[in-house]
Amino acid sequence: MDPATLRQLLDAVADGTVDPDDAEKRLADLPYAEVAAGGTPVARVDHHRELRTGYPEAVFCQGKTPQQVKAIARDILDHGAVMLGTRASAAHYQAVAQVAPDARYFEDAQILLVDRRSDRPSIGHIVVASAGTADYRVAEEAALCAEVMGDRVTRLFDVGVAGIHRLLAVRDDLNAANVIIAVAGMEGALPSLVAGLVKVPVVAVPTSVGYGAHFGGVAPLLTMLNSCAPGIGVVNIDNGYGAAALASRINRASVGAEAGAEARERSLRTPDETEGLDRSASREASGSSAPAEGEA
Repeated sequence: MDPATLRQLLDAVADGTVDPDDAEKRLADLPYAEVAAGGTPVARVDHHRELRTGYPEAVFCQGKTPQQVKAIARDILDHGAVMLGTRASAAHYQAVAQVAPDARYFEDAQILLVDRRSDRPSIGHIVVASAGTADYRVAEEAALCAEVMGDRVTRLFDVGVAGIHRLLAVRDDLNAANVIIAVAGMEGALPSLVAGLVKVPVVAVPTSVGYGAHFGGVAPLLTMLNSCAPGIGVVNIDNGYGAAALASRINRASVGAEAGAEARERSLRTPDETEGLDRSASREASGSSAPAEGEA
């Protein structure tokens, strides 16, 4: 249940259009519901998570059978509009499609998604940059998850340090972001380079792409943890979802801080200054450049 739905329910009880007993039944599964597959309990779905954190529970599909994911997906969609599955296989998708024909499967990112919102938000700005094309799966997982979380995302793929001019060519995009997710395998140098160019936080994601001494992602993980460039936070190997969740919270905090700063600035203006700015904004919206009455 999301905050808007809860508010609607409470308002309906307050104005008498919903009986309190009916409301109690709707809230009975908060904060979680037990889900069974084949008669065996397999999960306790957290329907309270969106109220607490702003995002509904996602499903890590790897290690779960298609029938288990199907049962979990059905329960999530019975209570909400979004079901996001990561590390999903085609078999997981086919099972979920039996109960949600509108399910979509992003094979390259291993993302399973049902999104029934009529209007998905797209706030702030997150840049997802990957070092090489081989890092695409993890980078696209991060990008898709951030979009589902309601963030505006720009993708900058294959901008690794082996051709630094490629990254410098998109510096304007980097500088326009509230937060940057930098995804890299091999030696994992990209986040350090990016962090040295921008003033916003960088979420570093090591990937399991590389040769022997790369140790399945441990080498770039250690590089990122030992970076001398300040402003970097590091998530686990191949954890695109975790990077998206962290970047989304930073992005939303940044958007909220900007709105708060604008409100504070506006509160400090004199009435005459505020009125003049309002008239200017009105003329810009109407496309007129003529001065308002009483202005030179």
